Amino acid sequence: MRFLTITFTLLIVLLQYPLWFGKGGWLNIISLQKQIDQQVKINEKIKSENDVLMAVVQDLKHGSDVIEAKARYDLGLIKKNEIFFLVISNKN
Repeated sequence: MRFLTITFTLLIVLLQYPLWFGKGGWLNIISLQKQIDQQVKINEKIKSENDVLMAVVQDLKHGSDVIEAKARYDLGLIKKNEIFFLVISNKN
């Protein structure tokens, strides 16, 4: 009787091993789910950055105000009949 109990217990443990530690086991599934969650967060962040860049592209394609502002800020351009003032701050 004792041998039969030990045998069945051993069989149950052997059947449970792939369920917990195998390639498709619970521990592997939990690890993969964490990786999926991290990748979803990364994808959402990248998507929001892409949306901002698409809005900038659309503004540059269709709006002359954005191009003018960018030229003024990046290149220091001024319009005809404008007066340019250079303000120098003296921070010590």
